[in-house]
Amino acid sequence: MNIRHLRFFVELAKTEHMAKAAETLGISQPSLSYAISSIENELGVPLFEKEGRNIRLTNYGKIYLKYVKSSLDELDRGGEFISELLDVNRGHIRIGFTFTMGQDLIPELISQFRKEDSSAGITFDYSQDTTEELVKRLLNDDLDLVISSMPTTPGEIEKISAAHLVDQEMFAAVPNSHPLAQKSAVSLADLAKYPMIYYSKQSGLRQRLDDMFQSAGVTPQIAMEAVEDHTIIGFVHWGFGVAVIPHLPQLDPRVVTVLPIKDEVNTHPIYVLKKVDHFLTPAVTKFEQFISSYCHKHYISEDKMV
Repeated sequence: MNIRHLRFFVELAKTEHMAKAAETLGISQPSLSYAISSIENELGVPLFEKEGRNIRLTNYGKIYLKYVKSSLDELDRGGEFISELLDVNRGHIRIGFTFTMGQDLIPELISQFRKEDSSAGITFDYSQDTTEELVKRLLNDDLDLVISSMPTTPGEIEKISAAHLVDQEMFAAVPNSHPLAQKSAVSLADLAKYPMIYYSKQSGLRQRLDDMFQSAGVTPQIAMEAVEDHTIIGFVHWGFGVAVIPHLPQLDPRVVTVLPIKDEVNTHPIYVLKKVDHFLTPAVTKFEQFISSYCHKHYISEDKMV
């Protein structure tokens, strides 16, 4: 049984006339008769019966017609959707990003991308999570692109293609009444003297913080760990400790005191991730190229961080 024969069956069921159906389909009557016989032989039941000079559907034929029409409609819709995905100006993009990226960079990139007339028909699905969880979804084909830290989970790195996008500036966050709040800038050694609210191992920032303190030759006094940025800010605000945080554009400056970090290792690289050797639709490729070009022009070449 093949799809072409099923379409013949639907047309014959519509006309209930061999000659008319064959003419509409542009085939000979013997070819149409062969196609219907092939379906009936496979099913083991008659789909049509003679009624004078015409034919009509049997009860089996009426039942089968409903399923065939439904199946062909689904196949047609699937084909239309694939065609849409392959249209560089009409596709759909599933993008994942970490929590801090959603405050400014992702809205900026998509807003600028949509200003291009040829991109107006492209739609997006958004997913926000930790780098670890986003990478799992990327490898499971639930996402097309991820904008996050570099993944560090063993067994995943070789399956991911990562391109540097921008650098995120890191700052110190201290309670407003803290002694360090009076300084214009602090070092990691200054921060290491106090209890620290630290990003947990589930966060893509954890490895970067560990590397920063290791480079500075000091060990942080970790008082508690958290995944989410504003949880860390909350505990700093209420005096539980100090923290190293990425630039948070939406952070209310009255909540905590944010200070520059003197150490040279005060940046966090952000990457665009995709699966290695994985087909990307034209719309996804177009967006990937746009954000790489945009970030190079407006951030990297101007030595600007997010």
